[in-house]
Amino acid sequence: MNSSLLTAPPLSLYIHIPWCVEKCPYCDFNSHALKSQIPEADYVDTLVADLDADIARFDLSERPLHSIFIGGGTPSLFSADAIKSLLEQVLSRFKKNSSDGINSSKNKIEITLEANPGTVEADKFIAFAKAGVTRLSIGVQSFESDKLLKLGRIHNVNQAKVAANLAHESGVKSFNLDLMHGLPNQSLENALDDLKTAISLQPDHLSWYQLTIEPNTAFHSKPPKLPQDEVLWSIQDQGFKILSDAGYQQYEISAFRLVKDNEVDDKQCQHNLNYWNFGDYLGIGCGAHGKITDTKKGIIQRTVKVKHPKGYLDPNREPLDHLNTVTDDELPFEYMMNRLRLFSSFTLAEYQQRTGLAAETVLPILRQAQSKKMMDCSNSSSIEGKWRVTQLGHRYLNDLLELFL
Repeated sequence: MNSSLLTAPPLSLYIHIPWCVEKCPYCDFNSHALKSQIPEADYVDTLVADLDADIARFDLSERPLHSIFIGGGTPSLFSADAIKSLLEQVLSRFKKNSSDGINSSKNKIEITLEANPGTVEADKFIAFAKAGVTRLSIGVQSFESDKLLKLGRIHNVNQAKVAANLAHESGVKSFNLDLMHGLPNQSLENALDDLKTAISLQPDHLSWYQLTIEPNTAFHSKPPKLPQDEVLWSIQDQGFKILSDAGYQQYEISAFRLVKDNEVDDKQCQHNLNYWNFGDYLGIGCGAHGKITDTKKGIIQRTVKVKHPKGYLDPNREPLDHLNTVTDDELPFEYMMNRLRLFSSFTLAEYQQRTGLAAETVLPILRQAQSKKMMDCSNSSSIEGKWRVTQLGHRYLNDLLELFL
């Protein structure tokens, strides 16, 4: 790595809240079914202590926050008061974010909170907005009762629709609906009807992605019957057209933003964009991951926090579980694994700034991908040439990424 090439990217914060009412059979996230009352106050205190330790460890107090994402688990199980206390304490740690106040019009930071329709009361979204949340991400997954039952979701179809309508009225700047396709015994017509229902609710953003069977899940031990590959291809091809016709622009493999006439606000998820652009992020909470660029030392480090709530909340145990430096050999693949998900172009100058590696470390592979029609470039002989994944490359993204291993 050449430290003179390395620059500090935007810094985001991911906050993990691990509790759910029930564990879904497809979920491989670090989530734990509730067995007793959530220790809200203790967990918030531990999160803040975890953050303080990271800020000191990486000397981050002078860097502003780009975005905050509260994920899980089911963060909407927490009270609005707990979320407000957490956000106020978080922002006070970053000097360039603390002066305007959490609800100031000058505070442009995106703060997302994940919510389950089955844990939302009529006024809870409004309370979250007043607590400082600017964006909601609602885990709907399907609008068919039998599919929700098979997926282990605790909400019903009506609750999902009500949650979307409440999000419109809550005062948040935007909201996302999470929707899956390729569900057990799902036909092409079922999947497209689901998508049309989601579109009819007019979310600013849609995350539409295929169900995958992951290790260490109930579905992995007892696999359900999923649609055949040809049905999955048809769902995607026809679904992309439906989304485009409805005004949803695809900017990432599974992310779509609603584009309205004369609209100025960008409804892309700024937090996720920072991930995909190989930005920096702190991860606090049970099992949370982080990535931090140290331009002084010329290194990029990754963190992993203690996974289980009992261990994480133990006052005699440090929240940090693992800290490692990303090697030069790992960096090209790590950069591309994130960046190639996006439909926008990138330059080799940007690659150098985010990795500290010379352009030559990936240029031969990019040209190989170009020869396979999986990538193209406006000027492949220039460091400012704009590289972009082609339609073929996005369709076979895993094959494209293997070139960088």
